[in-house]
Amino acid sequence: MRLPALLCLAFCFLLVAPAAAQDDSFTLVGERNFLDGYPAQPAEGAINVVVEIPAGTNAKWEVRKEDGVMAWEFKNGKPRVVKYLPYPGNYGMVPRTLLSKEQGGDGDPLDVIVLGPAVPRGTVLRARPVGILRLLDGGEIDDKVLAVAADAPLDSRWCGSVDDLREHYPGILDIVEIWFSSYKGPGEMESLGYADTDAAWEMIEAAAATFESRIAAPAGTED
Repeated sequence: MRLPALLCLAFCFLLVAPAAAQDDSFTLVGERNFLDGYPAQPAEGAINVVVEIPAGTNAKWEVRKEDGVMAWEFKNGKPRVVKYLPYPGNYGMVPRTLLSKEQGGDGDPLDVIVLGPAVPRGTVLRARPVGILRLLDGGEIDDKVLAVAADAPLDSRWCGSVDDLREHYPGILDIVEIWFSSYKGPGEMESLGYADTDAAWEMIEAAAATFESRIAAPAGTED
């Protein structure tokens, strides 16, 4: 069983490292491979999150699946910048995870929005999952794990679930949901609401197990 939330606070929510160096204007190389160089769950009750888009910014970066380097996405030959208000939290992915389409994912690492102060791109955060924002992108599942960062103002006994956020920090869930439902323009994204902490952990554990099974499979046996 997982440790109670109060016991986890002593060690689960530490900043791992801003472990990256700018290779050029469009790529960021980490001290370790961002995709598989860190465990998905470094301690009971916590996940690692590789921050691709710091809170308050709009440049669309992501970790490349082929080499684990972080790169600025290009669209129509230009670096992609989200034409909307800046991201309302630190956005990134959980290393060593893969959620297949059969499991309700898109075949990529788990996406996470981490509530808390902005940190540099390439930082690896420890965070506590509190739920899932259920989203459809063009009719396809595009869920986001909702988490709270280490030492953030929200990192307290009053923030262990989406129900806690709704009761003690009114407006936060609405802000995040409205942002993700709207940033691509009218009719592109659809929110199906929030799922609870247990659902978040089920998704995280399934995605971590899928990643480990894929890399452990003998050559030529993967789907």
